[in-house]
Amino acid sequence: MQFLLAVACLVCLLTACGQEQGKSAHDDLIRLAAQGDAEVQLNLGLRYADGRGVPQDDAEAVKWYRLAAEQGEARAQYLLGGMFASGEGVPQDDAEAVNWYRLAAEQRHAGAQLNLGLRYADGRGVPQDDAEAVRWYRLAAEQGEARAQYLLGGMFASGEGVPQDDAEAVNWYRLAAEQRHAGAQLNLGLRYANGEGVPQDYIQAHMWFNLAASRESGAKAKSRAEGRDKVAGKMTLQTIAEAQRLAREWEPKTWEELRESGASPK
Repeated sequence: MQFLLAVACLVCLLTACGQEQGKSAHDDLIRLAAQGDAEVQLNLGLRYADGRGVPQDDAEAVKWYRLAAEQGEARAQYLLGGMFASGEGVPQDDAEAVNWYRLAAEQRHAGAQLNLGLRYADGRGVPQDDAEAVRWYRLAAEQGEARAQYLLGGMFASGEGVPQDDAEAVNWYRLAAEQRHAGAQLNLGLRYANGEGVPQDYIQAHMWFNLAASRESGAKAKSRAEGRDKVAGKMTLQTIAEAQRLAREWEPKTWEELRESGASPK
């Protein structure tokens, strides 16, 4: 009994020490942030946004993001734009979201460039402008942002904001597909199935449909599998087996690997 009591006391003591150390570390962060350290201000904002070591508090997250953002910290500008976009910790404001996204985008923050492109595509917080959407998608895509590559491929496929160009659509879809973007894998499969922008190739179509299905679940996975099975109806058992082998052996590539291989835009 005395042993258990001693253990309980030790646990309480260690817990109290840990809490005291945690409070001390937090106080140090607050002090540095108050002195104007932008990186610390950003990290404090992240802590409040996630509730790590402090009670979760979106308004406090916004407060610290803003202080860092006003010093030119690009990631803080991007995150602050996201808070205005969603209305977390601040009243929802599309125009203000765009202002902060733009500041980060002009510092080459790929996520902000993507979000600014989405805003121009949808006309949220700015006048709708496909050409501006393409411009920002391209800047993000050229930094390896897979979703931007996928969306840029779609703009070339439809001719929105750029002259319609199936081959260029395929180029961007492929870059995103190689980075495991399921939508790009699906669209690349469709391009191979229909011979749009590439020579028709059912083996490649089957492989990309298969990979897209493996990245999804539920109704989306079922629709991808249906596309694959439709293509399989035009193939021999031998070519189906080859497509399945390619899908099994396929491995995603990083943006650095794609650049080194020469697959990325010059």
